[in-house]
Amino acid sequence: MMEITPRTARQWSRLGSRGIFGQAILSVAEDHPELMVLSADLGNSSGLDRFKAAYPDQFLNTGIAEQNMIGVAAGLAKEGFTVFATSFAPFIAMRASEQVRMNLGYMEMNVKAVAIGSGIAMGLLGNSHFGLEDVAVMRAIPNLTVVCPADCAAIIKTVEAAVAFDGPMYIRLTGAANNPPVYTEDFAFQIGRAIPLRDGGDVGLVACGTMVHVALRAADALAEQGIAASVIDMHTLKPLDGAALDALAARVPALVTVEEHTVIGGLGSAVAEHTAAQPDRVRHLALGLRDAFVKTGQYEYMLEQEGLVGPAVAERVRAFLREERT
Repeated sequence: MMEITPRTARQWSRLGSRGIFGQAILSVAEDHPELMVLSADLGNSSGLDRFKAAYPDQFLNTGIAEQNMIGVAAGLAKEGFTVFATSFAPFIAMRASEQVRMNLGYMEMNVKAVAIGSGIAMGLLGNSHFGLEDVAVMRAIPNLTVVCPADCAAIIKTVEAAVAFDGPMYIRLTGAANNPPVYTEDFAFQIGRAIPLRDGGDVGLVACGTMVHVALRAADALAEQGIAASVIDMHTLKPLDGAALDALAARVPALVTVEEHTVIGGLGSAVAEHTAAQPDRVRHLALGLRDAFVKTGQYEYMLEQEGLVGPAVAERVRAFLREERT
């Protein structure tokens, strides 16, 4: 068990999401001899160097062959292993989507497909390496749980929960090095259960991944304008925590979803699908990446260009609330 404190949260933030994923896997390995970790020639990029050195018999590099990797992972799961298979988001979610669909979704094998560098975190490597639409693909596969942790501490909690979870899962790791911390002390984490972070009655911000921190900063900016925003971390996109959404919608006149994913098929779509069936539907603004291939640049630059930073989100929310009143 890795202890979450303000000091460790700062240290993990510097490592970033991929580095802390490797540390979390190493932490759970001692108590889980049935653990197998696979990489599509990205062991170093997935932060798995120390795990590979400590547990060489529990690590497999399948090469740059994600489709084969998912097949191997399913075979190991069939033999009783708990398997984590890692690669960049577009390669594991789309290049291997048929294998994920059949071997994980249809056969319900106990494999955790881990997408590193999701969203636009891969920066200058460009759109070939961006996870723009991976949630839309993975969320559509029956029996597949989809989780997108908010920060490094949440990644640790996700790995600890996933290794004990019997079934297929897609874990989406967003953010780069110096990933801003959301959680600086221990907190309750349960797959399928959203985490409330702020309480306000004027608007509800629902976010996942890196955008949880952005939503908190947006809430700070809104508070300066006299707008009280609730914020919830909807880390599990499937199954969605409908009860948490319903409770939030009963307290606020409008919902805003924020995600580092295209506005088609991700968190915004999942929330809209849920609220559309409710008798008293709340207004909803979906913020995320545009339905376009992003102009490549430094990660922080691209987030600013896409309006996925605290002040820009706050301004979009203010405009949305003004429209509602008119």
